[in-house]
Amino acid sequence: MSTYRVSGKGRVNRGETVRFTFDGTSYEGYRGDTIASALLAHGVHLMGRSFKYHRPRGPVAAGTEEPNALVGTSRGKGRFEPNTRATAQELRRGLTVESQNKWPNLKFDVGGINDRMYMLFSAGFYYKTFMWPRSFWDRVYEPIIRAAAGLGRPPEDLDPDRYASRYLHTDLLVVGAGPAGIAAALAAARAGAEVTLMDEHAEMGGSLLSDPDVTIEGAPAWEWLATQLAELDRLGVRRMTRTTAIGYYHQNMVGLCEKLTDHLDDVPADAPRERMWRVRANRVVLAQGALEKPLVFDGNDRPGVMLAGAAQTYLNRYGVKVGDRAVIVTSHDSAYYAAFDLADAGTRIAAIVDTRDTPRDDLAQEAKRRGIDLLAGHTVTGTSGRLRVKSVRVARVSGGKVTDGRAVACDCLLMCGGWTPSLHLFSHTKGTLKFDDALQAFLPDYSAEDCHIAGAGRGLWGYEATLSDGNAAGVAAAVALGHEAQESRIEVQGDRPGTGVTHKELPTDGQPGRARAFVDFQNDVTAKDIRLAVREGMRSIEHVKRYTTNGMATDQGKMSNINGLMIASDAVGKAPPQVGLTTFRPPYTPTTFGTFAGYHRGGHFEVTRKTPIDAWAESHGAAFEPVSLWRRAWYFPKAGEDMDAAVARECAATRNSVGIFDASTLGKIEVQGPDAVEFMNRMYTNPWTKLGIGRARYGLLLGEDGFIRDDGVIGRLAQDLFHVTTTTGGAARVLTMMEDYLQTEWPDLDVWLTSTTEQWATIALNGPNARRVLEPLVEGQDMSAEAFPHMSVAECRVAGFPARLFRISFTGELGFEINVPARHGLALWEALMKSGAQYDICPYGTETMHVLRAEKGFIIVGQDTDGTVTPGDANLSWAVGKKKPDFVGMRSLARPDLVAPGRKQLVGLMTGDGKVKLEEGAQIVADPNQPKPMKMLGHVTSSYYSAALGRHFAMALIEGGHEMEGREVYVPMPDGNHAAKITTTAFYDPEGERLKV
Repeated sequence: MSTYRVSGKGRVNRGETVRFTFDGTSYEGYRGDTIASALLAHGVHLMGRSFKYHRPRGPVAAGTEEPNALVGTSRGKGRFEPNTRATAQELRRGLTVESQNKWPNLKFDVGGINDRMYMLFSAGFYYKTFMWPRSFWDRVYEPIIRAAAGLGRPPEDLDPDRYASRYLHTDLLVVGAGPAGIAAALAAARAGAEVTLMDEHAEMGGSLLSDPDVTIEGAPAWEWLATQLAELDRLGVRRMTRTTAIGYYHQNMVGLCEKLTDHLDDVPADAPRERMWRVRANRVVLAQGALEKPLVFDGNDRPGVMLAGAAQTYLNRYGVKVGDRAVIVTSHDSAYYAAFDLADAGTRIAAIVDTRDTPRDDLAQEAKRRGIDLLAGHTVTGTSGRLRVKSVRVARVSGGKVTDGRAVACDCLLMCGGWTPSLHLFSHTKGTLKFDDALQAFLPDYSAEDCHIAGAGRGLWGYEATLSDGNAAGVAAAVALGHEAQESRIEVQGDRPGTGVTHKELPTDGQPGRARAFVDFQNDVTAKDIRLAVREGMRSIEHVKRYTTNGMATDQGKMSNINGLMIASDAVGKAPPQVGLTTFRPPYTPTTFGTFAGYHRGGHFEVTRKTPIDAWAESHGAAFEPVSLWRRAWYFPKAGEDMDAAVARECAATRNSVGIFDASTLGKIEVQGPDAVEFMNRMYTNPWTKLGIGRARYGLLLGEDGFIRDDGVIGRLAQDLFHVTTTTGGAARVLTMMEDYLQTEWPDLDVWLTSTTEQWATIALNGPNARRVLEPLVEGQDMSAEAFPHMSVAECRVAGFPARLFRISFTGELGFEINVPARHGLALWEALMKSGAQYDICPYGTETMHVLRAEKGFIIVGQDTDGTVTPGDANLSWAVGKKKPDFVGMRSLARPDLVAPGRKQLVGLMTGDGKVKLEEGAQIVADPNQPKPMKMLGHVTSSYYSAALGRHFAMALIEGGHEMEGREVYVPMPDGNHAAKITTTAFYDPEGERLKV
C-alpha cells in the first residue's frame, strides 16, 4: 500500500480497498477516501496546472473550498465532469481521474511558458494588449482568447444521469453538522421542534473529525460524536449528509444539493445522481464554521504548500501524513495543534515559523517538548521546488526589516493565516456584516431572515465556546418556535482555543515587484496584481475584483476575499470596512446544471401544455406550433396540401360556412369582489361602471409608460364578477401585474384575482352557419340575434355541460366562444363537430386564425406591437375612456413624445402585384435609391395570403403612417425592392356587417 499512510489513524475503512486511475496510472485507496487523500497517501501532490500561468498545483485545502486540485472525473460514457474538487470527491471503484489545463502531460506542460513570461501577464493585460490593431480582434485575438478560456474540457456526450427535486418544510434547518450545528440540533429537538440537520461531507462531525483527542463531557470526541448522532436519530431529526446548502433566499427558503450516487460503485437502475431540495424553514441556524486563510508570500502556491488545518484533516480523518519533513508558518495558534498531531504521527517538523514575536507559552512549551524548532518573529519569504516544494526560505523580522534569511529543507509547508467566518449564505439574505477590529474579520450583524449564527461562523474559537453557542442558538430557535428550552454549558477537556494576528501579506527580503505571492490560487491573482489595479484607478473593491478576477468563478472568494481586501485597503489607504466586501452570489459551491434542471430534461425540459382537444387534433393530422408554453394546432392539412393550401381552404370554409377553433389557451382571470368594477376601471383603459351584466367589452391594458401590454374580451357575469381573457402568452404576466397593483398600490380595494386558464376549455365557432350549429345544443339561452346580440355573455348549458357562452368574434364573422369545464372540452368539441357536419364544419388552426383576424385589422399583441406602441398608434383610441379619472398608463399618454408627429403607427400595405408576399420583419423605406445608410420608416408586422381578397396583404408599423394613407413606400427584400401602397387595416368587411347577423 502507500507509504504515507499512518497506522491507527483515520476513519477510512482499511478493510475495503478501492482502485482508481489518475492520468492513466492505477492507484489504490480505501473506502471513505477522497481522490486527494488517496493520491496524497501515495505521495502525489501534483494534481493540476493553474489557469493563467500553468504553474504546478496541488491541494491546498481538504474540503469544497479547494481552489487548486480541480480534476476531470469519469464514471462511464456520458458521465464525465470537469473541475471536480479532488478534495471532495469520494473514491468509487473504476473512477477515472484526469488532471486539467496541461499539454502534453502534467509534469511537462508547454503552457508553462506563461510562467516564465509572468511579467507580461499582469492584471488587466488583456484590456491593454488586445486593443491594436482593431482588425486583429475578430480573426486573431478573440479566437485565441476563446481557445485559452475556461478550465477543464467540457463533456462531449449527453448526460445519461437522472436528477431529482423535492420540497421540504421543517421547523428548524441547521446548516452545518460540526460541533455548533450538532449542539443546536440537539437543543431544538429535545425541546420538541422538528429539526433537519445537513452537512456537505459524507459524515457529520465537522472539525471534530480532525480532532479525536479532545474530550467532551468526559468522552473522547469521536465517542461523544457517535452518542450525539444516535440521540439525534432517536429524536427523529432528519440527518442529511453529502448535502450542500447552495443558496439562502427570501422567507427562509434554502436551496440544498444532495449528492446521492457519485460515491457508489454500483448505481441502482434509474436512481437519481443528485437531488435539489427547496427547503422552507420556520427558523434557520447557520453553523458553517470558518475557513482557514492562506498566508500571502512568494511561492505560496507550490505543490506541497497547504493549509495547516488541511494537513491535520488528512492525518486524523484519512490517516494520511502529507509529508515526512514539514515546516509550519503561522500567525494563529491553531497551526500548533496541527504541528503537534503531525509530529506525534511521525512527520518531522523542521520548524514552526511564527510571525508573532511572543507565541503562547503553553504552545511554545509543547513544541520544545517535542524537539520542534520554534522561530518566533520570523517570516517565510519564498519557496523552491519545481513540481513539489523542496525548501522554504525563512527570515527574521525585526523593526519591520527582514534579515538573516536561510533555506530550510522540507517536503511540505503548512500555513495558517487565521480563520474567516463562513458567511456566504448569510450574505445571500442581504444580512449586514460588521468588521471586528480584534479579529480582523467580518462578523454577522443584522439578519434579514429568521436565522441564528452559531459557533465559528460568528468569530468564536475553541470547542467549548462553539458547542455552548450552538446549544444557545438551538434553544433560541426552539423558543421562537413556541417550545420551552433552557441553555446549558457543554464542558470540554483538552480544548484547543486560539488567537492570532492578520497579515495583508508577509514581508519579504526579495523584490516585491517580482514576487509571485498568490491571493487567488484559482485565478492566478497575486498581491501585486491587486496593488496594480488600485494604482490604475480601481478604487471600488468590486472594480478591483473584476480587473484582477480575484474571488471570481467557482471560488467566490472563500480563500481569497479577505486577503485581497486587506491588500486593497492598504493600497487605497482606507480601513477594511470602508473598502467593504464584494457580493457573495449563489451557488455557494459549484453545482451541476443537472441539479438545477432536475426532472426538466428532454421532453420535460420545458413542460409542453396541451389543451383537452389536443389529442383529437393530433389524431386528425394537425401540424402543431409552440405558442408560449402551449402546443397548438397550426393547421389541418389534407392529403397533398401544403400549409398555404390548407390555410386557404380553412379560411374559405370559415368565411363561407363555419369553422371551429380550439381557443382553450387564452388566458382567463376572474376578477371578483365588491370593488371589482373600480379595480377594472383603474387597470384597463376602457370604462366598466356602466357595462351591464351579461355584456362584454374589448379591454386594453397599458403599462405605466402608456404602451400596450395586453388585450382581450372581458365579460361581466355579475355585479361583482368579471371574466377577463388575455392573450395566450400574456396570461401569467397580466395576472402578476394585477396582483402587483392590488397588493402594493391599492391594498384598500376588496378584490380577489383567480387564474382560471386551465379551468375552462374554450371553443370558438365562426362563420355564417355558426348559430345553426350551436343553437340545437344550447339550453337556457335564447340564441336569436335580438336576445343575444354581439358582445353578449351568458351562463347556460351547451351539449349538457355548464358553460359560459360569449357572442364575440376575432374573425369578423358571426362568432361564439363556448367555455366549459376543461374535463368536458373534448366532448363538447365532438358534439359541435357532429352538429356541424351538415354544414361542412371545418377545424382550423392558429395560422388561419391569424389570417382571418388580420383581414379585419385586429392586432396581435407582441406581433403588431413591439412594446413602444400606444393605443393611438394601433388605431385603438376608441378603446380609451375619455372621461375616466385615471387608469394605468393614462398620464403617460399625454407625454410629448407619445403625441408627437412621426410616431410609428399601424397601417395596411398592399403591393401592386398581389402575388408578392412581403416578409414579416422586412424594413420599409421611402426611396430605395437613396444613398446608404438608408432611412428606415418602419417594418412589416404581419403578412398573409387572403383567400377572401384573392391576394397577399400586410400590416406594418410606419413613421407617421396614419397621415400617409394612399402613399407608396418600398420594401427591400432579397429578390428586389417591392412597392406597396399604404391603406387602412380594415381589409375585409370594413363596416362589420357580417358579425351582426
